[in-house]
Amino acid sequence: MSTYEVSLTKMAEKMHLENLTPEIDISKRMITKPEINRPALQLAGFFSDFDADRIQLIGNVEYAYMYKNEMTSEERHICFSRLMGYGVPCIIFCRNLNVSDGMRKLALEKGVPVFQSSMETTALVAELVRWLKVQLAPRISIHGVLVDVFGEGLLIMGESGIGKSEAALELIKRGHRLVSDDVVEIKKVSDDTLFGSAPDVTKHLIELRGIGIIDVKTLYGVQSVKETQTIDLVIQLEEWDREKEYDRLGLEEKYTEFLGNRVVCNNIPIRPGRNLAIICEAAAINYRQKKMGYNAALELQKRVTENLMKLSGGGME
Repeated sequence: MSTYEVSLTKMAEKMHLENLTPEIDISKRMITKPEINRPALQLAGFFSDFDADRIQLIGNVEYAYMYKNEMTSEERHICFSRLMGYGVPCIIFCRNLNVSDGMRKLALEKGVPVFQSSMETTALVAELVRWLKVQLAPRISIHGVLVDVFGEGLLIMGESGIGKSEAALELIKRGHRLVSDDVVEIKKVSDDTLFGSAPDVTKHLIELRGIGIIDVKTLYGVQSVKETQTIDLVIQLEEWDREKEYDRLGLEEKYTEFLGNRVVCNNIPIRPGRNLAIICEAAAINYRQKKMGYNAALELQKRVTENLMKLSGGGME
């Protein structure tokens, strides 16, 4: 998969970091890994298997080792000089820990940006890793419409002109939220989670054949749109085929795959008179019920089996 990157400037703004080395131009500095390193071992001189592409965080433990363990200023200079010599993306001091003028001077000499954060170390690590995983996640763009229906992310797919955008517009009128129309950018955040969003160019816009482009946010308000959404269920629209056998019970789940992650997929045949918005709502509610442990198809199967057993028992008597 391709390697993605996020700018150091964007990260600093998102995490509300104070730049202690504004003399260093960070506008073109890029981060390519979501992992964080707390360089306790490196400060002790152990650099075997050290990953220099990771952001370096200094917390209470590292700070105490440097300033409360009787390390001389010369020893600290040697430790950080060696650490910065690897060309790390940046160093962040948590809990508003004091950064000496000597440390700033060394950072400027080595060209390594130094930031300060008021957050606790563990909280900053958790938030930073979570955000970076989303920003640096593998991604693809697919043709479809993504809508938030009752909190479930419905990815509506199908051939061009089959009615995806019209279904999305009806869902919006019924109080649900548009994430993206026509093109959906999918990011693999983990082995279980896919996030979908809209390209900046088409954000909040829907194309309706015969009308043109409409701005959903302007027409229906900010409550009708959403920036990102997990992809929980795929609705695959297809033309009705009289010769084809369609699943009428739903006992077996069908899946489609994006970036190695499987997502439940419902194939919905389209014919005149079918209300796609209501079908999508029902699919979302049914999917949520299954997540909560109730499966209507299995309940029907159970009832039929019990009824047959009763009939069979009565016949033997």
